[in-house]
Amino acid sequence: MIKIDPRSSMPIYEQIVANIKEAILKGIISPTDKLPSIREMASMLVTNPNTVSKAYSELERQGVIETLRGRGTFVCENFRPKLEEERMETLINTLKQVVLEARYLNLTDEKLCNIIKGMYGNLEGGEKSDKN
Repeated sequence: MIKIDPRSSMPIYEQIVANIKEAILKGIISPTDKLPSIREMASMLVTNPNTVSKAYSELERQGVIETLRGRGTFVCENFRPKLEEERMETLINTLKQVVLEARYLNLTDEKLCNIIKGMYGNLEGGEKSDKN
């Protein structure tokens, strides 16, 4: 379910957050599904439980999951991705870097858009993303 890249510049807790959100968007994890406990997840990922705890705390802060005392951690029943100004600004800055890299690689805007559309399709269970 969750793939961690130890060589990535992205912190492990952020990779966990991103992987769980992706699994929800793809329908692999449904609203009200129970997530593994912090210790179980840490064991599965071979990582420190504090790292998983930090990821779960961030997901809770974002309203993606909720912890019910004595029952476990669940995906929020009414989870809907929402627009937050600060996160939108971060996304725009990330996209600027992607566009710069695409220009450096001599990709046309049409080719870049097709790659992005393929990724959206992949998240929605459609076609695989175009990597060329």
